[in-house]
Amino acid sequence: MSVHFYWGEDDFALDRAVAALREAALDPAWGSFNYDKLEGDGSDVAIAALSQAMTPPFGSGQRFVYMPEARLCQQCSADLLAELERSLDKIPETSVLVFVSRKKPDGRLKSTKLLKKYAEVREFSPIPPWKTDELARRVTQVARDLDIKLTSEATELLAEAVGNNTRQLFGELEKLRLFAENGGNGGQANAAIEGSAVEALVAATSHNSLQLAKAIRDGKTSTALDLVSELIARNEAALRIVATLNGQFRTWLWIKLAIESGERSDKAIAEAAEVGNPKRIYFLKQEVARVPLSALQGSLPVLLDLEYSLKRGGDDLTTLQTKTIELCQLFSAFSARRTGR
Repeated sequence: MSVHFYWGEDDFALDRAVAALREAALDPAWGSFNYDKLEGDGSDVAIAALSQAMTPPFGSGQRFVYMPEARLCQQCSADLLAELERSLDKIPETSVLVFVSRKKPDGRLKSTKLLKKYAEVREFSPIPPWKTDELARRVTQVARDLDIKLTSEATELLAEAVGNNTRQLFGELEKLRLFAENGGNGGQANAAIEGSAVEALVAATSHNSLQLAKAIRDGKTSTALDLVSELIARNEAALRIVATLNGQFRTWLWIKLAIESGERSDKAIAEAAEVGNPKRIYFLKQEVARVPLSALQGSLPVLLDLEYSLKRGGDDLTTLQTKTIELCQLFSAFSARRTGR
């Protein structure tokens, strides 16, 4: 396909996809003649990109036209819309035209509908950190693309360590590849990399929002506060931390409700909790086995208040610390009441 529209906030994955298109399209000997990057987000720039894509390439290879700040799926002038209608289905196979936007296309616009009809539209949005099954599948896919073999344990540990940070995922996989190639994998370069290698080499395993959720669930106030400080120090957005906590505690609540109601089908529980892989339900059941339902129910209003306070302009670190203490005390209180202490 000659026209591509890529959008999303995962800049690293998106830029890699654009680079792959460019490498496949351009002949290195003629690349400087056939590569056009058009800066700006105005209608005139998009019209110029369409016009340039109609121009035959010099020499061999294809022409590569790249607009990295396209807004034609957020706002589209009458002139641009007319040019899209006239040109999109006529872009020659000798050209590759790539529009990129960090924002989601507005499905109501005619320009968006035209691109969906005539272009390859791909989303590059970060996977929500609480969707651990999707994160694991992402690790598996990237490892396969890089021809790196991982055991299932290594895959799970790496997904937990890097979360939805695509740049870190590629970096850690390259590190693990070098480790295996230099005899660090039991002297077997072609064997699957073990979980012990991930634990030894991937540094951020204990510092992510899911680990914070687990510390809160276990009532470990000191550990939870250390994790909050570490996350903020690493410039993790406070609202993203809250989104992860919300997602994880809601998942745990659905699992606990299903257990309490007597539901036995892991598939049915997975559907209710929006867990993509029913095999994960066994492990999620273990995670909430000793957690009172009342504590999980009580956590959601606290998390809602936390999100509200942050959106009202509360200091990220102080607000997170205050509500983390409140959440830990909530789970500690329910745990102590359950054990009779």
